[in-house]
Amino acid sequence: MAKPFSEIRRHSVFSFQFSILKKLLPLALLCCWLSGGAHSAEKQFSISDANIPAPRVLVLPFKIYAPGKSEYLRAKVPEAIKNHLKREGAIVVNPAKTRRQSASLRDIHKLGILSDADYVIWGSLTRVGQKFSLDAKMADSLGESPPTAFFVKGENIENLSATVKDLAHNFGIKLFKREKVAQVRIAGNNRIETDAIRQKIRTKPGNVFLAKSLSQDLKAVYSMGYFDDIRIDAEKTPDGKIITFVLKEKPTIRLIKVKGNRVYEDKEIMETLDIKTGSILNIFKVRNNIERIESLYKDKNYHNVHVSYHVRSLDNNQADLEFTVEEGDKVRIKEIAFIGNQAYSDKELKKAMKSSEKGFWSWLTSSGEFNKADLDQDVARLNSFYHNNGYIQAKVGDPRIEYKENWIHITVKIDEGSQFKVGKVKVTGDLIQPEEELLRGLKISKETIYNREIVRNDVITLSDIYSDEGYAYADIKPRADQHEASQTVDIIYEIAKGKQVYFEKIIITGNTKTRDKVLRRELKVHEQELYSGKRLKRSVRNLHRLDYFEDVKVDTLKGSADDKMVLKIDVTEKPTGAFSFGGGYSSVENVFAMASVTQRNLFGRGHILQLKAEVGGSTTRYTLSFTEPWLFDMPMSAGFDLYNWERDYDTYDKDSKGGGIRMGYRIFDYTYLSLGYSYEISDIVITDEDEFSSLVEDMVGEHTTSSVTTTLRYDSRDKAFNPTEGGDHSLTLEYAGLGGDVGFTKYVLEAGQYFPLFWKTVGFLHAKGGYVDGLAGKILPDYERFYLGGMNSLRGFDWRDIALKEKNDKGEYEDIGGHQFVQFNVEFLFPLIEKAGVVGVLFYDTGNVYDTSENIDFGNLRQSAGFGFRWYSPMGPIRIENGYILDPKGDESKSGRWEFTMGTAF
Repeated sequence: MAKPFSEIRRHSVFSFQFSILKKLLPLALLCCWLSGGAHSAEKQFSISDANIPAPRVLVLPFKIYAPGKSEYLRAKVPEAIKNHLKREGAIVVNPAKTRRQSASLRDIHKLGILSDADYVIWGSLTRVGQKFSLDAKMADSLGESPPTAFFVKGENIENLSATVKDLAHNFGIKLFKREKVAQVRIAGNNRIETDAIRQKIRTKPGNVFLAKSLSQDLKAVYSMGYFDDIRIDAEKTPDGKIITFVLKEKPTIRLIKVKGNRVYEDKEIMETLDIKTGSILNIFKVRNNIERIESLYKDKNYHNVHVSYHVRSLDNNQADLEFTVEEGDKVRIKEIAFIGNQAYSDKELKKAMKSSEKGFWSWLTSSGEFNKADLDQDVARLNSFYHNNGYIQAKVGDPRIEYKENWIHITVKIDEGSQFKVGKVKVTGDLIQPEEELLRGLKISKETIYNREIVRNDVITLSDIYSDEGYAYADIKPRADQHEASQTVDIIYEIAKGKQVYFEKIIITGNTKTRDKVLRRELKVHEQELYSGKRLKRSVRNLHRLDYFEDVKVDTLKGSADDKMVLKIDVTEKPTGAFSFGGGYSSVENVFAMASVTQRNLFGRGHILQLKAEVGGSTTRYTLSFTEPWLFDMPMSAGFDLYNWERDYDTYDKDSKGGGIRMGYRIFDYTYLSLGYSYEISDIVITDEDEFSSLVEDMVGEHTTSSVTTTLRYDSRDKAFNPTEGGDHSLTLEYAGLGGDVGFTKYVLEAGQYFPLFWKTVGFLHAKGGYVDGLAGKILPDYERFYLGGMNSLRGFDWRDIALKEKNDKGEYEDIGGHQFVQFNVEFLFPLIEKAGVVGVLFYDTGNVYDTSENIDFGNLRQSAGFGFRWYSPMGPIRIENGYILDPKGDESKSGRWEFTMGTAF
């Protein structure tokens, strides 16, 4: 018969201790558990290993008292009890054959002895309705003690298995003299919540006291990573064992340090860590963070990096954690080699790749930097390179990467195949135009060598043609039929046009401020109209040009029928109010500043309201303007302007007040015609009695200007600031003389064109010219003449610095405005930080002003050149540009001159 666990240990209280840091395992029993695993622990406490024979048990069939067909339970219940006892370590024996079958206790003892059993179990199952009970007894075969009775009950016969298991569990406790767990206590934890620890402990009150289970609980609690030492105490009480987990928490981190790092700042490494000061020192997390630091370095190709850590213990259960980084040398690409290339040299293929070998200027160009994502894309780039040059069968293998000390060697295997020329080009299927007309718009038919990229672009061209006729789902598949003998490829575009599609609904979302009609009036597509891809693209472009939205997303969804489509436009609004300011320095203004408050989408109606102030050493101007871009919901704009302008010129001051009204109408696509009337009263006062010219003398006093202005403007730019394509051209005619004493006719012609170049760069060509002539009997003021110089004309020159020279009464020359001028600007814009919208610019400016008696001489144009930066920042557009005068005259400065403008959004 098995002895109790307390007899094996000889004590009613046992304890075992675990420490990974001190490596102190005072109890040999626990050492066995940890070194040998769960199986070893189980063997340590098995009864057989203690040289105590396992109990032999005979389980007799149960009597069944239940209605219906329940006789099968007679053997099923004992079988379940047998299986459980076997798992507990008992030996289940079969009953001996005997002639006498009796239920008396004497006969049961005798049957147990004949069956060589230590114990006999028998009983009955009673079922009444949905409830049932199990009554059982267990007696020793020798009859040394009276039988022990057991009773369990349950509800619903489906739960019989669980109830039988409980009964067998009670047999095991009695049979093996085991004790129950009365309580599970946790002590020593200060920061870690008790409930969190209990979730890891499987031993619960009421369970059988098993050393194997406690061993598993010990490991589970330690795996939390929060404890240095764990001790389990077991105290015997009349109600069972009281189990206490005595814990010693790991220290908290007081300070985290990093040393040995040069590539990354401490702050950058700290941002990578997911452990913070004040947290518990968890070695598992420390090791995880070492991997984080090493991964950070490997992203910059420091593949030989090694990171270690040191913990310095402090008082009050605290510790400092220090990471030591051994960065090693940066690993760069030493060589990119190709195998199998014959048509193209290694040098030509390397040009098609983004990855590159380390060069002399690597510190500046980052050549040799290794990026796995870039290398994967290089495979696609090389494939495209070959396929776009006629090698339609070319295959590029996955690169082989070898690390040798501080270098990376990359080998790419290529199977080029043969080069194919373009054979026949056909368009088949559902043709909405004659084949000859469709072929006329395809570029591949004009090529000699097959080019996959051109074929793809031709598919887009055909898709646009079909979409403009309403075939939104036209399926266009290019088929390439290769002819090995002639090394030609016939290209057949197979078209299935499908059904014509109509816009069933147009749904606009995301516009919490902007009114729905403000967006819809910019759309070139309408509900119940035929689908048009061209007009849809134009609609999206119009929404972008409003500059009300950070993003415009367009999605086309299936409608209620195959020929219907739902157009969903989702916009993300951005601030349309702006507080803009700018400034600069010039010999005339000295320091000057400009500020304006603008709302480009007033009340969400698209109205534009602006209050602007310009203050400088010589100028003070205040302007209030309002514009309604869609008068009466028509593409007609209307507005007014009011201003107060004080201007100090070299020899006179001008103080003017005025205002005007204006109207504009969209007459063609991107084309507007505007008409305006203005009225101004100016007061001219001479400030320098010694140097003013005769022109200025005629202007002294109060003057009235009543003028009408008309402008024809074409503006197709894709955006207002830093455009990438489109043009902005205008012709302006102003006639002054409708009353008042100022009279002139002024013409100004301006043309500007943006066009994309290479590598996301943009070119800009700009030309501007003007002519003004006074009316007989009227005054042509100096301020209505033409001057050049400054940010928006010839950079590098001061504002109004380019002018005519007039000799005064003292024989000295003074600047006066010209009757004519020409101006040309060339810009090359290139992205610097594309995601942030920072653009660099190189520019060349030239131009001059002329009198009416002069012919425009393009040989004596003033010139300047320079560079600058433009950024659409969160504060608004910023321009910083530095111009150098290329042909300085007299005392003009040869050094560069900086100018800037800047704005901020609110």
